[in-house]
Amino acid sequence: MKKLSIIVPIYNEETTLLKTVNKILEIENDVFFKENSLELEIVLVDDCSTDKSKLIAIELQNKNKKIKFLEHTRNKGKGAALRTGFLASEGDFIGIQDADDEYNPKDYIKLLKPLIEDKADVCYGSRYLKQDTRKVLYFWHTCMNKFLTLLTNMYTNLDITDMETCYKLFKKDVIKEITPKLKENRFGFEPEITIYIAKGKWRIYECAISYTPRTYEEGKKITAKDGFRALYCIFHYGANTAPIPMQFILYLFIGGISAIANIISFMILTKICNNLIINIGIAFFISAFVNYILCILILFRHKARWNSFFEIVTYLITLIIMGTIDYWTTFALITAGCGAFWSKSISSAVGVFGNFLLRKYFVFPEKQKHK
Repeated sequence: MKKLSIIVPIYNEETTLLKTVNKILEIENDVFFKENSLELEIVLVDDCSTDKSKLIAIELQNKNKKIKFLEHTRNKGKGAALRTGFLASEGDFIGIQDADDEYNPKDYIKLLKPLIEDKADVCYGSRYLKQDTRKVLYFWHTCMNKFLTLLTNMYTNLDITDMETCYKLFKKDVIKEITPKLKENRFGFEPEITIYIAKGKWRIYECAISYTPRTYEEGKKITAKDGFRALYCIFHYGANTAPIPMQFILYLFIGGISAIANIISFMILTKICNNLIINIGIAFFISAFVNYILCILILFRHKARWNSFFEIVTYLITLIIMGTIDYWTTFALITAGCGAFWSKSISSAVGVFGNFLLRKYFVFPEKQKHK
């Protein structure tokens, strides 16, 4: 018998938790579930709730052997609770269910079909595919979801309609391989997991699901702050393997900040010191430092630290190459009669293109894993 594990992250959901779990248990009565000899496992992960959620979860575990209860001793966030649940789950198929009763667990029958038929490794439940009826709520919340989905698609070359959906169902080997890589503790989990699925080249399906959103007065927790974090996560986790045009668009932002640092530093130094060689050199190294930190934090790596002796050597080589280009371009333009501002601006623009190519293919080359 194959098993379906449903992970339920919980944080202050005393009013809806019992109802949600009972709905999950009803899946066992579905004809498709019985025909495929499926078992059910529910993993409840309490993220240090301050209401009665923990007591309700423990009582549910005591009453039903299919229910497993886990808890965090401090609040970490939905992403952290899901990681805990993934590691503890035993199912052949592993899915996610919020405890707020916004989603209908019966829809998991739809998500299961392409996985059981081995047409997919992952199935997303989309709130934006055609439904008969839907509850109308927040316009800007929907706009944010669709914008983040669009941006994720641009960086992963996927064509999904609802990246932010709660309903994601995985084959066991997929989520067990991805889980050790996951870092996001809150709602940044959604773009993070989607990007790792895209990198793994797993087969993805979508199906329409029902959705009854709750208001903030009813306990909805996601905020604009989480939207900005999701935006950062798309860049942070997805940029290094995005199509080259998307990588370069993001690098224009990074390179632009570095170029501004270069220009401002040079203009300040020219007011203090008349030595052109020193001014160009110091301004370049300031911009190079800004560029390196931003590349590590956002574009090419995830931790701002030297990873190997080879990385140090290759980075120093790029500094020498781009520093030489920056110096001679600036020096030649000033000698030709061009003003200090425009000379440095032009040399900085040249540096944006050169730095991008050297960072991507020389300093931070990424070896891709293909399925």
